[in-house]
Amino acid sequence: MQRLTLERRQVWVYLVGIVLGLLLGSLWPGIGQFSEWLLWPALMLLLFATFVQVPLLHLREAFADHRFVLAVLLGNFVLLPLLVWGLLQWLPDDPALRLGVLLVLLVPCTDWFITFSQLGGGNVPRAIAITPLNLLVQLLLLPLYLWLMADAQLTTTLGLGDVWPAVLVVVLPLLLALPVQCWIEARAERERLRDHLAWWPIPLLGLVLLLIAAAQVGAARSALALLPMLLPLFAGFLLLAALLAKGLALLLRLPREQGRTLAFSMGTRNSFVMLPFAVALPAGWELVALVIVLQSLVELFGMLLYLWALPRYLFR
Repeated sequence: MQRLTLERRQVWVYLVGIVLGLLLGSLWPGIGQFSEWLLWPALMLLLFATFVQVPLLHLREAFADHRFVLAVLLGNFVLLPLLVWGLLQWLPDDPALRLGVLLVLLVPCTDWFITFSQLGGGNVPRAIAITPLNLLVQLLLLPLYLWLMADAQLTTTLGLGDVWPAVLVVVLPLLLALPVQCWIEARAERERLRDHLAWWPIPLLGLVLLLIAAAQVGAARSALALLPMLLPLFAGFLLLAALLAKGLALLLRLPREQGRTLAFSMGTRNSFVMLPFAVALPAGWELVALVIVLQSLVELFGMLLYLWALPRYLFR
């Protein structure tokens, strides 16, 4: 099987992982503690395999096309945070629910949006080049966004001690990916290692979702009542993100392929990096991880719609 075939069918890998995790958690309630223990190394492997694919050593190349860079930065870090703040006003006053929505909608994707750009006729070199810039800017701006938009209860309840494990889970794979990329790029034949690692993120994310579902069966059942509220919100975000991307592409006169890439960048969110922060939260905040998982599934089905609609209607 080719990797592109796996990427096209990845949503089914994640659905199987979630269903299997819920079944395991229901049949063997004691598996939750083991799942939580196994989740951390699985997340670190997932992030390492993902970061190795991000061209961290080629940040300068992201600035080659000033108009495209401006469009991506305006769309992902100005317009979409304003949109998320507006959507937040429709949610009930539940700190965990609001935090989950903020974490998963505020920051752009750094991995599978490249695949969807390729499948949707976007500009793949531009997508690859902009990825490290998206990653660095979101890590810098996310604390500011949360400080501005999150409930006061969040800042009073959670401290550095609650999130430092997640910081390590994200930072350590990122720091390890840098020397590995240097080693790979020193000799052409070592590129095979990167190609092998490119197969890892989808099965590893399927495993991560399985472990989260097995550990959070009770919280998942109690969260079912939120589906009628969250599904339209996440679907509406995808629709509005595409329309905003179209407006930016027209304003900045981007070529058609770059406009499609911009739409995929604005429509996909960075659940990979946000999951460690959600999982690290103390008891009582389990809903945060479930919101992120739900958004990821809605997004994947939404990307199938993007693949059909963007080339036919918005960016013909």
